[in-house]
Amino acid sequence: MRSVISYTAARLGIFVATAAVLALFGARGVLLLLLALLISGIISFVLLSGQRDAMSSAVTSGLQARRKKFEQSRTKEDGQTN
Repeated sequence: MRSVISYTAARLGIFVATAAVLALFGARGVLLLLLALLISGIISFVLLSGQRDAMSSAVTSGLQARRKKFEQSRTKEDGQTN
């Protein structure tokens, strides 16, 4: 979960920094938001690949653990009804 929060915070930080730089250059309104979204997405894709991999791994292992726990509880319930 920590990797998800750190990745999200990094993405948000890059977006805010990009928007601030674009605002200094005179971009305003919807143009500012669209350019900041596009540019920060490209920057994040390059700079945050390691964090993205760590986040993906954490999410996948968390889902597998929940699925395993669900299957165990379902098997336990099936065993009690017979």
